[in-house]
Amino acid sequence: MKNYSLLICLSLCLGLSAVVRGQEVLQWRGADRSGAYPGTNLLKSWPVAGPVMLWEFDGLGNGYGSPVITSTNIFINGEIDTINYLFALDLSGKFLWKTAIGREWTLNYPGDRTTPTIAGGLIYVAAGLGTLACIEMQTGKTRWSVDLIKDLHGRLNHFGLAESVLVEGDKVFCMPGGLDTNVVALDRLSGKIAWICKGLSQIPAYCSPQIVRLQQRSIMVTFSRNALLGIDIKDGTLLWSHKQDGEGDVHVNTPMFENGFLYYITGDGNGSVKLKLNDDGSGITEVWRNQACDNTMGGFIKINDYLYTASYGNRCWYSEETNTGKIMDSLKFDKGVTNYADGMLYLYNEKGQLGLVRPEGPKMELVSSFKISRGSKAHYAHPVINKGILYVRHGKSLLAYDINRKD
Repeated sequence: MKNYSLLICLSLCLGLSAVVRGQEVLQWRGADRSGAYPGTNLLKSWPVAGPVMLWEFDGLGNGYGSPVITSTNIFINGEIDTINYLFALDLSGKFLWKTAIGREWTLNYPGDRTTPTIAGGLIYVAAGLGTLACIEMQTGKTRWSVDLIKDLHGRLNHFGLAESVLVEGDKVFCMPGGLDTNVVALDRLSGKIAWICKGLSQIPAYCSPQIVRLQQRSIMVTFSRNALLGIDIKDGTLLWSHKQDGEGDVHVNTPMFENGFLYYITGDGNGSVKLKLNDDGSGITEVWRNQACDNTMGGFIKINDYLYTASYGNRCWYSEETNTGKIMDSLKFDKGVTNYADGMLYLYNEKGQLGLVRPEGPKMELVSSFKISRGSKAHYAHPVINKGILYVRHGKSLLAYDINRKD
């Protein structure tokens, strides 16, 4: 009987482990961190004043992080009186609770820099001065907390830590940027160290990492100060790196992987780049680079054979052919963030204008635009699209717009 009970207990534990490992992860720029959101029957043009605004929550404090939306709640961070708070709202924008995470960056562009990551009923969130915390989604209670600077010997960069941490399986990955503790994997339930990667011993950049899943291994891809790193997530082995020609450290955009190729765009380095990964992920070969395509922090979208992204130097949007890296078209709409849903590009520029653009191969057509007039400070946050609602964070305010078609 004891053996039978033990077998049942073991089976339940294994089943629970499988559920945890196979669960949905909600995170920065959508399910795969690409900025492309699911959804159909969305508006193909907007009224002159923009879509109908459903509600505004204006108590977030300072910040540039985006919301994460579950089936019942919205989670987003903000800085108030130098402290980073995780806010929970319901889907109508009503305040539910807030939890203090840690001290936030206030030296320049004060405010939170990150988007929460949700996995298995737990929220993983970081503050600009180094606190990484695991919060219970239902209660707002802190499960565990680690100081990346004090506990993991990390180092601050020039604009505050801005990594939206990555969760895969039973691990959460982060970059303290220490000389010997450059990239670290933590057990996501306890916060204990699973492995340490020395990387290139550089300070952190501002990149939220990506996972490349191959048959032989899975690879964490992220930026340190002036290099792209490929790290085996099983044991923290540095597989390869790709150095940037520029000396700046503002590498923000999350890379993307598709059909054996890795794409990244940066404003302080090599511009837009296409890399070929070995079949086992152990090495890379550069296919092309185009330094004229220099998006700093607005992300990019790949649709078929084209990349769509903003140019920070020329203050416009580009379409770039993925086989050659050649710029095919440009659109004057200043510079900013690129998202995608239901066949349309959503552009949010640093002047506060939201544009709806139809991508047709190399061509881009601006269909509609309107200006965000509510909120505070810089227009840097990446919008989120969820179930026909467009969420825009502008400083202290989170705005929700109805973009469902009614016909």
